[in-house]
Amino acid sequence: MNSAKSPIPSATILMLRENKEALETFMVIRHHQIDFASGALVFPGGKVDQADYGLENLCNGLGNHDDGIHPAYRIAAVREAFEESGILFARDSSSLEIVSGDRLAELSHYREKLHSGEISFRSFLEREGLILTCSELIHFAHWITPEMMPKRFDTHFFLAKAPNQNAIHDGGESIDSVWISPEKALAGNRNGKYTIIFPTRVNLELLGENHSIMEAMESSRTRNIITILPWTEQKEDGAYVMIKRNSGYKTTQEKIPYQRD
Repeated sequence: MNSAKSPIPSATILMLRENKEALETFMVIRHHQIDFASGALVFPGGKVDQADYGLENLCNGLGNHDDGIHPAYRIAAVREAFEESGILFARDSSSLEIVSGDRLAELSHYREKLHSGEISFRSFLEREGLILTCSELIHFAHWITPEMMPKRFDTHFFLAKAPNQNAIHDGGESIDSVWISPEKALAGNRNGKYTIIFPTRVNLELLGENHSIMEAMESSRTRNIITILPWTEQKEDGAYVMIKRNSGYKTTQEKIPYQRD
């Protein structure tokens, strides 16, 4: 009998910008008391709320995507980006442009209200006359937590060009944030500056194969995105987390650090 828990639908967003040196993405450091990836450097994201379903009428550009992913995943990614980083992929209903930094400043007080459940995402959008710009989100990856894990997620990763807004971590679930290139993040993981879990690390490696936002977007549009379901395998020198070799990632295994009971 299969006793594996059903994975929780979730969404992650890789917000991108370019500087003179490299392509960068916004990442946050998870609070040490969070029960998943505590203390790790991660992309903003979280579980798909039940309320994210049925908001298609407040999310434009869904017809631009034929990837078969339920709209709730993109809606959750946009909501989580706002809650965790303050970036809002939305436009006023009377405009075709993503909200400006000044307009965003008027909306920032909603972040805590959304996080605490004081207001629903729908109520926030309707009260402020906002339409989510779901057309901005490009599918990047799909990972499912291994079956033996006590908490499992079915996670879709999305790319999006960051609008001209200021990003800042929420101070709750995340305690710090940084705009960082994949190369610097991976180097920080190697030298112990950052803790980066396996799925985040290999997706950083994949993002790092691109040198511009346009290149990353086009690569994701044309790449065959395979659902990744890792497993563990015991070898002579210890246990490893594994993914299929034809999955599109250069790194397909990682030794699991030994932990004393």
